[in-house]
Amino acid sequence: MSLPLILGCVWIFGASVVATLPMRLQFPPGIVLLIAAQILIGWTAMEHGIWIGFFGLFAFVSMFRRPLGHLFKKIFTPKEAAQ
Repeated sequence: MSLPLILGCVWIFGASVVATLPMRLQFPPGIVLLIAAQILIGWTAMEHGIWIGFFGLFAFVSMFRRPLGHLFKKIFTPKEAAQ
């Protein structure tokens, strides 16, 4: 097994551990996981091909659907509507 796949498995275990933490303690490690996921998915796609990269991206989005949805709303909601 290649190094990006091994690190991806470690990332999944780390995300599972972070999910068990209380909500107030999830934010700092969650940000680290979000940043690391981009690097790991890109590295995996370069090593194993674009389809494996898409599979990794799909798995990532399914695990982080709520935080990504919240971030998407925060970025793309007009300032007038937020008040």
